[in-house]
Amino acid sequence: MATHRFTPTRYHNAIGTAEPCFRLADGDTLITDTIDASGLDAHEVAVAPRPNPMTGPFFIEGAEPGDTLAVRIDRLTPSRATGWTYSPLALTVLDPAAIIDRPPVQRVVWDINRNAGTVKLQEPSPGLEDFAPEIAPMIGCFGVAPAGGQAFSTATSAQNGGNMDYRLFAPGTTAWFPVSVPGALFYLGDGHACQGDGEITGTGIETSFEMQVTFQVLKRSIAWPRGETAEDIFCVGNARPLDQALQHATTEMSRWLGEDYGLDARAASHLMGQVVRYDVGNVFNPAYTVACRIAKRWLTRR
Repeated sequence: MATHRFTPTRYHNAIGTAEPCFRLADGDTLITDTIDASGLDAHEVAVAPRPNPMTGPFFIEGAEPGDTLAVRIDRLTPSRATGWTYSPLALTVLDPAAIIDRPPVQRVVWDINRNAGTVKLQEPSPGLEDFAPEIAPMIGCFGVAPAGGQAFSTATSAQNGGNMDYRLFAPGTTAWFPVSVPGALFYLGDGHACQGDGEITGTGIETSFEMQVTFQVLKRSIAWPRGETAEDIFCVGNARPLDQALQHATTEMSRWLGEDYGLDARAASHLMGQVVRYDVGNVFNPAYTVACRIAKRWLTRR
């Protein structure tokens, strides 16, 4: 087990099979830099999902198709004192009748005050002069290469992860991804200093980051991304329409409860029916994201 510092010189706008930029062993820790998509203009973001520049791919020794790559998010540190977002609300979250009154797309800059632990608009809109939410770093887009030589734009997501924009992919969380190619070929990027559920303006507070993650290869198979925090376990479904994403996440959670907690389908339904929570990840990009989450206090491992 070792810690490696990698400085990228190129970035990718797709997650797929590509020449690895660096190799790590099972158990190793990676510290690397990510950048945001600040070069795109407002018109491009308004008419199409933007690509997210990814750092990677990283080859993880011992990861083989059928395995699971566990990625513990150790630290996410903004490397700039500013970030940016767009307004107004995305077309996908508005009633069709409200779209005609939607104002033009506008790009704004936020100050990231690490000492105060807050973010604040440089030029506040009326009524937001004192608005200063807490910094809450998260990874918007990360995952592993899909099977069959495929490559997915970093504007979307699938079974291999991708642009999920789920707020619980934050420091302290361990994310699990199904491995489909030798070495897993792991990518990460799209760091947000703060974001509400859904990424409903098409952006979190986008900025560059130094990220630290630790890898573990698990000799088990999963179908969709999973995650674990100190308090919860969750499964992620990525699809469109939204109900299909929910179905993927729910089915994966039912499987997990059987595999690790000894609950058959009927017992899992009793538990999930009363204590499950659903979180909305990305609802802006081509595939939507839903997380099916259960508090660990209801669970006993077997």
